[in-house]
Amino acid sequence: MKAKSIEAYEASERVSSYDAEMEIMHPNRAKMVEVALEILPFDANERLTAVDLGVGTGYSTQRFLDSFPASTVYAIDGSEEMIEIARERLKAYEGSVEYRLGDFKALDSLTADLSDVDVVFSSYALHHLDRGEKETTMRDALTLLRDGGWFINADIIVAETDEVEERIQVLRAQGVVARAAGLDERFRDVASTRQFLTAMEAVEGDMPLTLREDLAALDGAGFRDVATWWQEYREAVTAGRK
Repeated sequence: MKAKSIEAYEASERVSSYDAEMEIMHPNRAKMVEVALEILPFDANERLTAVDLGVGTGYSTQRFLDSFPASTVYAIDGSEEMIEIARERLKAYEGSVEYRLGDFKALDSLTADLSDVDVVFSSYALHHLDRGEKETTMRDALTLLRDGGWFINADIIVAETDEVEERIQVLRAQGVVARAAGLDERFRDVASTRQFLTAMEAVEGDMPLTLREDLAALDGAGFRDVATWWQEYREAVTAGRK
């Protein structure tokens, strides 16, 4: 991740409000994680080993462990503040989660002691990487996985054309305004909402790829059965197998 992307998530005010803001700005998060879990062809009682790239506040890891309670998750994040929030959220799962502080770009060294991992998953994190960095990280994830293991990414994308992207951004801002329901001054109308979101994404170093580019990165990293399992506007769930 870029240094400014990590620094953005070290700001305590951003971290403390993260989940509440996700509900307003990304209402599909629960659906996307649900789809990601449905993809996995494993029995609920299996003892899986998983890696969460960008554990954040622990939302996806919690959902994963609720679905596969005998499993272990290695939770990676570049923000110490986020990891502390995740620790608090996942207190009931103590013993099933191991936290590792570090940049995705050093995934190979962060996970040097791991092999034959069943699942590598990520949600709303890998868009902080450019195309080359993302493909390298995916290649490192492929190395971690056992044969038949899965890589799943639930993340934001950008449209292929400026015209489509513009329409999506209008729809996005309208949705945020409606969900904020006048209770947040930042989201009082479409114009101010778009201004806030654009500024926030610049500060956080967002670099979403098109869906075509995301799938090509998975292909380029060496995954097979690469596919899009869900998409709505600027969000998608993609996956591939080793």
